[in-house]
Amino acid sequence: MDVPRYHTALIVGAGPGLSASLARLCADAGMNVALAARNTEKLAELCADTNASAYACDARDAYAVAGLFDQVEARQGTPDLVVYNAAARVPGPVTDLDPGAVRLALEVSAFGAFLVAQQAARRMLPKGHGAIAFTGATAGVKGFANSSCFAMGKFALRGLAQSLARELSPRGIHVVHVVIDGGIRAETRPDPADAPDSTLDPGAIAQTYWHVLHQHRSAWSWEVELRPWVEQF
Repeated sequence: MDVPRYHTALIVGAGPGLSASLARLCADAGMNVALAARNTEKLAELCADTNASAYACDARDAYAVAGLFDQVEARQGTPDLVVYNAAARVPGPVTDLDPGAVRLALEVSAFGAFLVAQQAARRMLPKGHGAIAFTGATAGVKGFANSSCFAMGKFALRGLAQSLARELSPRGIHVVHVVIDGGIRAETRPDPADAPDSTLDPGAIAQTYWHVLHQHRSAWSWEVELRPWVEQF
């Protein structure tokens, strides 16, 4: 049974945690790895570990995103596996939220995803091959109190993914939305000693991305939910 083969991965909104785990998986598979973030200094160690290249990019800027794809294409090859991992939130009561900050957060969580997906699709469609993955959250399926900004952004992201899956899948492009339903483990947020595996391990999340993105096209998933075994939902 044939499974997809990818050559160049582009992870937008890269940083430690999930992005780093994904980058290592791709590098271990022999892929070219490109990492994009507004601040590339934080990516130096990861680039050294994975032989990845870092690119400075503001995902909210259409010209910057188009330039990012052009640079990656010229230096590393056309991205055929693209992951959008950028997000922003402005928590608080709706009466207290700063409209300008909310606008910026929505541009990061949703508009940037559209811009990245648009550039990816333009390059993948002529070849009839590629995959686009979006990192979602609980907020994309259930809006919490004092989290209206994050809910708007993640609901929009999920809608974008669902629409693109229906538009692009019949043309050979696998679109996946991954709902991360819980906190992701990090050095600054380890599991409590009395509650092991109560947060999502970033390496385990990355393994699921890898599996889904390598599904045979006769059995594609457009969405998958991940949560710790103790998470209530």
